[in-house]
Amino acid sequence: MLTKNQSGFLYMFMSVCAFSFMDLIVKWSEHYPLGQVLFFRGFFGVVIYFFIMPKDRIKNFYLTKRAGLHFLRCLFGLIALIAIFIALRNLPLATVVSISFAAPIFTTIFSIFFLSEKVGFYRWLAVSIGFIGIIIITEPGFGALNIYYIFPIIFCLGLSYVAIAIRQLSTTEPVWLIALNFSIVITLASLFTIPFGWVMPSVQDLVLLCMIGFLGGFANLWLSQSFKLSEVSLVSPLKYLALVFGIIFGYLIWDEIPTIKTLLGALLVVASSLIILRREIYHKKEIPSTTRHE
Repeated sequence: MLTKNQSGFLYMFMSVCAFSFMDLIVKWSEHYPLGQVLFFRGFFGVVIYFFIMPKDRIKNFYLTKRAGLHFLRCLFGLIALIAIFIALRNLPLATVVSISFAAPIFTTIFSIFFLSEKVGFYRWLAVSIGFIGIIIITEPGFGALNIYYIFPIIFCLGLSYVAIAIRQLSTTEPVWLIALNFSIVITLASLFTIPFGWVMPSVQDLVLLCMIGFLGGFANLWLSQSFKLSEVSLVSPLKYLALVFGIIFGYLIWDEIPTIKTLLGALLVVASSLIILRREIYHKKEIPSTTRHE
């Protein structure tokens, strides 16, 4: 019989694996229109949540008194999802994963404006270290490749607002409803891309595209369950396994070898996130959620 901490550790590990394989399939799917890939992510995410919601809410699952905040959460979540999909298609996998770790940095900044939180010296130090890491990775410029570096940063910005919105919504709304509404919005938004051309997938490709939705849906559930069962300080560092997976998958499948600047920048970003995490635990505050919610 596993303890709560051990169970949380296992759920976090499964979540990281699921997100990593989802990123892998998204990067592979570059020959399919982006809107079509979004449809599979959204539709099959919806399917999962209908199986886990309480039976007495199936007929009235949409009822909420906070529709406006749900809309904002879905809007910024959709922007973040599109941005990370574009980034995965145009940048090395390890690079995208590295920059995505900067989400807690932006969450810290947003918490000042949206949650009126006070940020002390150590958290500002962490933010500064993280930004230096991002600059090292992206090498800001105007080259064709550099333009795509903005998309994982947009993902971090969108995800950071999503984290704030979820913290506000979760005080009154069940987690499954927050996630379900997002999957529904993804599905509906993707349907507007049909006139721009969709590609009929083969049976094998259809299975892989469906897996994007299943993996994303289960990854979010496992991540939420992990934070529910165990200490955040125990399970959060496991998220950085995604960088290891990104390096391995990128090398084995696309012959991508991470550069020294990518690894150095990733180290600084990870260090900044860990500083934020440790300071929050020290002061016994609620850790800002960095759940991907894709």
